Amino acid sequence: MADNIKLEVVTPEKAVVDEDTQTVVAPGILGEFGVLAGHTTFLTTLKVGTIRYTDPSGKERYVFVSGGFAEALPDKVTVLAESAERRRDIDLERAKEAMQRAEQRLAEDRSKKEVDFVRAKAALERALQRLKLAGGSS
Repeated sequence: MADNIKLEVVTPEKAVVDEDTQTVVAPGILGEFGVLAGHTTFLTTLKVGTIRYTDPSGKERYVFVSGGFAEALPDKVTVLAESAERRRDIDLERAKEAMQRAEQRLAEDRSKKEVDFVRAKAALERALQRLKLAGGSS
């Protein structure tokens, strides 16, 4: 059996994951990357998306992250995320409401200075990723 690798996912508020895993796949800024035990050390920026990992029993698990950094070492992956939620902790209604608010802001007249389209687009992407992970996307 292959060696396990430790996965830690932390936000400024809390530790979200601290588990042994077989594999870790994360949304790097240049594309998804995978890590197994013995991986070469590297540091990368993360984009909004889902971290997938396989626990020691072989079950696949999921964590939503909205940006941050990941450090891979031969025996450990550490993710410092702006925010992170396990799949089971995602509030579908809250995510749907966030998506609707972001869509409304993006639909507003672009000549209005008070609408921050970059922030609205980022909020929409976070909401869509949460809904996709939690199974609430249409």
